[in-house]
Amino acid sequence: MRIGVAGFEHETNTFAPVKADYNAFAEAKAYPALVTGDELVPALKGKNIPTTGGIDALEAGRLEIVPLLWCTATPSAHVTEDAYERISGRIIEMIGAAGPLDGLFLELHGAMVADHVDDGEGELLRRIRAAVGDELPIAVVLDLHANVTEAMVRRADVMDMYRYYPHIDMREAGKRAADGLIRILETGKRPAKAFRQLDFLIPINGGCSDFEPAKSLYLERIPQLLDGHDGLEGLLFASGFPHADFEDVGPSVIAYAGDQATADAIADRFAAEIAAREAEFLPEFYEADDCVKRALEIARGARKPVVIADTQDNPGGGGPGDTTGVLRALIANRAEGAVIGAMIDPEAAARAHELGEGAVGAFAIGGKRYPGDTPVEAMCRVKRVRDDSWIGRGGMKGGLEVNLGKIALLETVPGGVKIVVASKPTQTADSSIFYHLGEDAEKLPIIVVKSSVHFRADFTGLADTIFVAVAPGPVAIDHTQLDYRHVRAGMRLMPRGR
Repeated sequence: MRIGVAGFEHETNTFAPVKADYNAFAEAKAYPALVTGDELVPALKGKNIPTTGGIDALEAGRLEIVPLLWCTATPSAHVTEDAYERISGRIIEMIGAAGPLDGLFLELHGAMVADHVDDGEGELLRRIRAAVGDELPIAVVLDLHANVTEAMVRRADVMDMYRYYPHIDMREAGKRAADGLIRILETGKRPAKAFRQLDFLIPINGGCSDFEPAKSLYLERIPQLLDGHDGLEGLLFASGFPHADFEDVGPSVIAYAGDQATADAIADRFAAEIAAREAEFLPEFYEADDCVKRALEIARGARKPVVIADTQDNPGGGGPGDTTGVLRALIANRAEGAVIGAMIDPEAAARAHELGEGAVGAFAIGGKRYPGDTPVEAMCRVKRVRDDSWIGRGGMKGGLEVNLGKIALLETVPGGVKIVVASKPTQTADSSIFYHLGEDAEKLPIIVVKSSVHFRADFTGLADTIFVAVAPGPVAIDHTQLDYRHVRAGMRLMPRGR
């Protein structure tokens, strides 16, 4: 049997300042660049990517892989109409040119919003169904942060998604989705589906599976329910991506079973269990200045770094990666030896390369892309410049080739605060960028990362203490600060009824 394989991923923060154009998908950063045809499988092979797991499962089942197109872009504001139409159009075109197919495996995020389409995945699936008809089995693997819609559930025969946040299990989720497709092909039967949406938004930090309640809901209850019901074929909990202002934003549950009654019963039961723990989804965080003060106090006696997550400027959630709130707190509190990175500032990186290693010069760092922010003006010594790629480390990025264009390590003079600047946007999900620039991350007193949760896949074992800091940025941890206008009636913007 011939299985078409494609991927088109974007997590859209409708409150963010920078959109995803076609080039955002076409160029490589922390993940491979857009690939098509015979280049697809070699580009993804061996990596912690959902499609890789899907390909592994399909190959193990001796099914023929028909590679179509795969791409992803760093989370940001809306996908431009041009990018959406070019990529989705190319996928439809390649499906049509592939010859007879027996099934489709799709890697989608589940939280894509384009300039002209609120439900990016639902619309793509509509177009695919129009091209292939209703009989062709379609399996979809989604991100844990999917804002699942009824259209997505209806148009896909089976879906699966990650159970870990940080997403260390992307490959495993892809394998489960492919296994669901294989089951349909072998039995000729499509599972019954039940879809339930919950009525409160979960802060992305609150959905971390290292902590309760996400830890037991994902890692204990889903396996328990699957093992305890013979007719249950799949159970998904999407915690949702809250920074999207449209009707279907928010968490949801999907159950797949051999009969509708079982699917409905399990979906109702699991959704009720999640709702009962609503109040537990609130994370702990501190204002930037207070956070830096706490970190400095601990660092004086610690043998490991204190790590601070600059969560509201997380490029993995749509932040521009260049806001200056935590950097200003480091400088104001004279946090000598501390490092912050990566600040996404191609202008500062280019200036560092022009000056060269060892030179001291005036820099305007960050503050260029988020409304109301301004650059930090500082004299800095250029400690290291690089423009080559490196290999990521840690549970999520390990083995991935990372290329952020021109990067540099700066150090304020006086003050000794170290700043990593990079040219391409990605969140600091592991410590590899610091090592690449000559810094031993384990010996730094304080490390500030532009990330919300994914950094924990590497830094949890590295850190003495981890704090979450809040400073101005579009990935707001308190959703009541955002101007939602299109969420469905009755949706609570924060747990505990706020």
